[in-house]
Amino acid sequence: MTELTDETVRADLVEQAATIVARYPEGRSRSALLPMLHLVQSVDGYVSPAGIAFCAEQLGITKAEVAAVATFYTMYKRRPTGEYLVSVCTNTMCGVLGGDKAYEALSEYLEVGHDQTTEDGRITLEHAECLAACDYAPVMTVNYEYFDQIDADSALTLVKQLQDGERPVPSRGARLCSFKQISRELAGFSDDRSAVADPMNGIEPTVAGNRVAEERRVSVPGYYPNTPIPKKADQDAKSAPAKAAPAKAAPAAAAPAPAAAAPAAAPAEAAASPAAKAAAATTSDEGPKTAEPAGDAAAPKTPRRRSSGPLVSATADPAKRRPAKRTPGTERSAPAVAQAPAQPAQATTDPQVKDVETPENPAETSPTVPEPAADSKPAGDAPPADPRNQNEGQK
Repeated sequence: MTELTDETVRADLVEQAATIVARYPEGRSRSALLPMLHLVQSVDGYVSPAGIAFCAEQLGITKAEVAAVATFYTMYKRRPTGEYLVSVCTNTMCGVLGGDKAYEALSEYLEVGHDQTTEDGRITLEHAECLAACDYAPVMTVNYEYFDQIDADSALTLVKQLQDGERPVPSRGARLCSFKQISRELAGFSDDRSAVADPMNGIEPTVAGNRVAEERRVSVPGYYPNTPIPKKADQDAKSAPAKAAPAKAAPAAAAPAPAAAAPAAAPAEAAASPAAKAAAATTSDEGPKTAEPAGDAAAPKTPRRRSSGPLVSATADPAKRRPAKRTPGTERSAPAVAQAPAQPAQATTDPQVKDVETPENPAETSPTVPEPAADSKPAGDAPPADPRNQNEGQK
C-alpha cells in the first residue's frame, strides 16, 4: 500500500510540489516533472502508479506523458527498491579492471540478479553502464555515493557491513543515507550531511596524466592556462569597427569587376576547336552544312533530328538503330552488315598441289554445276544433283 493515499502525507507532498514548480518560469511548469518524480520516489521508494497520477495532476498533463519520462531514465525505479541501492559499473573500463568479477561475486552472495532486491528488503543490486568515474575504475556506488577502486573482496566486505546495519564511509562525497533520503535530495530538498573528506583529497588518479606530462615536459602548443577570457560585449565592441570598414569599401571595389572579366571571354572563344564549331553549326536538316576539317581526325557527325522519335546517330551500329515504322503488309528487312573487302588468294606451299592461277574475280572459284543429260528426268520429278557430291566423285 502506497503512503500517497495518506491525507497527511499527500498534503505535505502537494506543498512540496508547489515549491518545485515555483522554481521555473511561468508557463514552464512541465519542466518540474523530473524533480517531482524524485519527490514521489522519496515517499514510496519507487515511482508507483499513484505517484504518476500525482505528478500528472500537479502539472496538468496526462499520466501517459509522465510514464514516458519515468520509464526512460534508469534512476526512476518502477518496483520497490531496498534501503541501499548497490550499483556496480560493468562498462568497458571498470569491467576489464575487475567490475565484472565484483558484480558476479555480489550476485552470487546476495542470490539476486540485476534490479532485484533481497528478501529482507535491505539491498537492491544492479549493474550500471557507466558511473562517470573511469579514472577510479573499477567503481561501485551505494545510493549514488562512490566507492573507488574496488574488487570482488572489497565489494563483498562492503555489502556485509550494510547487512549488519553499518554505514561504510564512501571514498569521497557525503556520508551514506537511505535510498528515500537521497531521492528527496535529488528533488531539491537538501539534507545536512557532513562530508567525509576534502573533495580535493585522493585525486591522484584524475591528475595522473597531467603529472606525466609535467615530468616529460609535454604541453599543448600555444596554451597558456592563465589566458583571460574576454566577455562577449568586449568582443562585439572590437569587431564593430572592423565590420563597418569593409562594408563602405565594398561598392567601390565591386564596380570594375565586370570590365576586368570581359577580356577573359576572348581566349575562351579562341580556344574553341574547329570540331566544336562544326558540330554547333549543324542543328537541323534544313540548317547550313559545314565542311569537315581536313586531315584524318575528322569531327564526329552530329545526330540528325528526325520529324519524330529520338535522335539517331549516323555512325551508330546498324543493329542498335531503332527500326522504322512499317505499314501492314510490309516485311522487316534484315540490317545491312558490312562485308570485309575480299583478300587475294595466297599461293599454296604444299608441294603435292600444282600451282593454280588465282582468278581476279572470286566468283570464278565457285564450283560449276554440270549440265543435265538429254535423257534425264525433268527437274520437277527429282531434286537436282548436289554439285558437292559430284566433285567428291571426281576426286
